[in-house]
Amino acid sequence: MSKILMVLTSHDQLGNTGATTGFWLEEFAAPYYVFKDAGVSITLASPLGGQPPLDPKSDDPGSQTAATLRFKADPAAQALLADTRVLAGVSAADFDAVFYPGGHGPLWDLAEDATSIALIETLLAAGKPVAAVCHAPGVLRHAKGTDGQSIVRGKSVTGFTNSEEDAVGLTDIVPFLVEDMLIANGGIYSKGADWQSYVVTDGLLVTGQNPASSEAAAHALLQKLA
Repeated sequence: MSKILMVLTSHDQLGNTGATTGFWLEEFAAPYYVFKDAGVSITLASPLGGQPPLDPKSDDPGSQTAATLRFKADPAAQALLADTRVLAGVSAADFDAVFYPGGHGPLWDLAEDATSIALIETLLAAGKPVAAVCHAPGVLRHAKGTDGQSIVRGKSVTGFTNSEEDAVGLTDIVPFLVEDMLIANGGIYSKGADWQSYVVTDGLLVTGQNPASSEAAAHALLQKLA
């Protein structure tokens, strides 16, 4: 049985706006059920452990999908999410792959988190895949390959687009723009239409553009493990 680690944000402040953020529900729920239904062993972790903060906008009626509704009717999954492990206490050696759901939170904590960066570097060096969707490709910002170069350098990648960030009105709030960062680090960035599913796989890296890409990104990760 494959073992997948899902790493969620612990960050709940949207810059200095006074608004709250966190992880995006669809980007957790859709991959969670793709993995669960495939018989994969799932472990959840976050920098602080416990219940990760949910971006309230992802809980709006307009943001609901089959996966989020299934999660809301699934006490076992809710209990698992409420008790994530502390990221510093998990070992890369125990997992076959890692999946990072997005939401704006990861731009502040996971992108700069030394434990998360080391986890990504260790998995890739061991030939294990790393997947991230929407804002979560931001977690690749400081990760380096064994050659000392950015792990996205020369790799085909995607992530939340500048136009999508503009559409949600947070271009001037976020610490960095995912699209700009991936390009600045030497990534071969591409994108689909705003808000449509778009996933790129290159070697061990799987990246998805936005919430709509969550399910396809999870399937792409499973294909890597097959």
